[in-house]
Amino acid sequence: MLVVVLLAMVAAFLALRLYMVLGKRSGHEQSLPRPASERLAPVPSVRPVPEIAADAPPPVDSVIEPDAAAGLRAIVAADPSFDASRFLDGARSAYRMVLEAFWKGDEEELGWLASDEVRQSFSDAIAARKAAGEVLDNRLVSIERAVISAASVNDKVASITVRFDADIAAVTRDSEGKVLAGSLTDAVPTHDVWTFSRTVRDKDPNWVLSDTDEAA
Repeated sequence: MLVVVLLAMVAAFLALRLYMVLGKRSGHEQSLPRPASERLAPVPSVRPVPEIAADAPPPVDSVIEPDAAAGLRAIVAADPSFDASRFLDGARSAYRMVLEAFWKGDEEELGWLASDEVRQSFSDAIAARKAAGEVLDNRLVSIERAVISAASVNDKVASITVRFDADIAAVTRDSEGKVLAGSLTDAVPTHDVWTFSRTVRDKDPNWVLSDTDEAA
């Protein structure tokens, strides 16, 4: 009996100590963390940002002046395969090819790039240059801009006028290579207005240079 009483007293003592430690708050205990669902504020919905294509080509309308729109529509009506963007790419290439052929005096190259009238004017200029003993040493540095400024269809012949804004380094040399004028280190801004023509629905898809002029 004495042992039982002693064990009961020990148990009561331990229970009292546990109550004093765990059953009472001292004011220094840390509060238990709240559940995550209570801690986190609702996250506002975020609208996705639309992706923007890098290096997107300029819209076709940006390289077509308003006065040319009706004429281009007429060309498309006569030839549904016509594409303004593709035409402008070809016009830029033709501009470079014609200039380089003229500067070199390559009349054979000019023969299929230009109409008879334009080719003859180039040939006359080349002949005059040779007679003077002059040689052109020009460089097309860049084509800054090419814009369709006019378009029309007359008697099944489509005509499109393109304004070229370019930088050209121009040098004139004598027969011995001595520089007479110009410099290859200084590019000169040049503004040309060229007209290209083609018979619509012709099997030959090529456009030829039918007129040249300087921009006003």
